[in-house]
Amino acid sequence: MSDLLHDMPHIPEPTAGQTEEDKKFNEIAELSKNGYLLLKDNRVDEAERAFRKILEIEEKNNYALVGLGDAARKRNHYRDAVGFYTDCLAFHPGNNYALFGLADCYKALNQYNKAIEIWEQYLQHDDRNITVLTRVADAYRKIRDFRQSKILYLRVLDMEENNPYALIGLGHLHYDFKEYRDALYYWQKMLELNEDSVDIRVLTSIGNCHRKLKTFEQGIYYFQRALRMDPDNFYALFGLADCYRGMNQQFRSVEYWNKILEKDQNNKVILTRAGDAYRSMGDYDLAQDYYQRALDIEFDVYAVLGLALISKVKGRYEEAAVSLSRLIQSDPKNFRLYLELSECKLGLGNKAAAIEVLQEFQKQGIRNQLVNEALDRLRPRE
Repeated sequence: MSDLLHDMPHIPEPTAGQTEEDKKFNEIAELSKNGYLLLKDNRVDEAERAFRKILEIEEKNNYALVGLGDAARKRNHYRDAVGFYTDCLAFHPGNNYALFGLADCYKALNQYNKAIEIWEQYLQHDDRNITVLTRVADAYRKIRDFRQSKILYLRVLDMEENNPYALIGLGHLHYDFKEYRDALYYWQKMLELNEDSVDIRVLTSIGNCHRKLKTFEQGIYYFQRALRMDPDNFYALFGLADCYRGMNQQFRSVEYWNKILEKDQNNKVILTRAGDAYRSMGDYDLAQDYYQRALDIEFDVYAVLGLALISKVKGRYEEAAVSLSRLIQSDPKNFRLYLELSECKLGLGNKAAAIEVLQEFQKQGIRNQLVNEALDRLRPRE
């Protein structure tokens, strides 16, 4: 059965009998068995017909209601599935299969609190079900409950050392909370366990941890391994470009930004990153072209900033100052904009205005060392 569906519930084998009740029991058992086998073979229409036929015989049958819920869930019709599972639980409180299916529907609908509530009910009946424990841990991670999520993942590892879902979950959990060294520990463990058949997502996750930790050379190794598995993998290409950017090797980073753009020419973020790389390399005309392509898609702060910085470096201070002033209006806490605008004012020969720009930033009560140092350099020494 696919991961969308739980295991097939135990359906009693039909037994020979003569009474009407026995015939009814045998017919329901046979229809149930066939319905779940059809569902397993992805013959959803036929499975639904079998389950609906059961309901014609027995209106509140739990196998049929769960089966119809599973069929709806397999079609990604989660709200319909919720209705079937809820009906089953109304007639058969505590039915594990209905609880499992209902919780998975709420998860798919991004209603994680509801999913947790249902899974907790399930665990009252079966508190050592590793599949459910990892799902609950995942849901707690989604609602950013670090503590409860970690407790449950570790509980799974106590029950089954090296459980891949728990290790992956812990990797994501620590990464989401910017605990990159801990995330790296769990991703590395996944790699050690699957060295010969590693999932490419493990390699890019390890690479991303190194990227965040600024251990760029180590990150490059893992991203390159990922690219050997899939030369067009977006995350590997992005990771490599960003690592080379972090190492100030813009001529290498731009190679990978452009590889992404070959497949996705209207990616605004990548266009601005490539523009930044060309600007850092001093190729202002090409940088301007990339920034403009980004702006042709829609407004982008970084593209406007890039164009302003090109104007500034070319000595067009007034033009740059106008753009930077507009950006400050939309992002008033971005210290870098004030620093650049202050330098434009200096370029225009207005030292007092340059000081005033930096003081405007300080009036917001934000402490920034670079702004303070710039002010110290501009103010007359006593």
